[in-house]
Amino acid sequence: QVQLVESGGGFVQAGGSLRLSCTASGINVGAVTMAWYRQPPGKQREIVANIYAGGATSAINSVRGRFTISRDNAKDTIYLEMNNLKPEDTALYYCKSEDRNFWGQGTQVTVSS
Repeated sequence: QVQLVESGGGFVQAGGSLRLSCTASGINVGAVTMAWYRQPPGKQREIVANIYAGGATSAINSVRGRFTISRDNAKDTIYLEMNNLKPEDTALYYCKSEDRNFWGQGTQVTVSS
């Protein structure tokens, strides 16, 4: 049974940092493409970053240089390190197994100005 559990969200002031974690069960995160998505209030869900089985990563322009996606294969966990947070980063953040099309439950990130 596949399960993705996100953690690490919270409330932070602009310029601050957070690290999100997504621990998987039933999936070997090192062998599949994993991604972080977010859904700001009143807006559609969008992809933020992904990490491929081979280790390559990509991120959307608005977070590039501030957010870093990584993984720990031994822990079956992926991370999203978020630095220099901005109010427009406020959203519900989800991790997803792209290969399995399976979502976690989300973790809220709120950035105050």
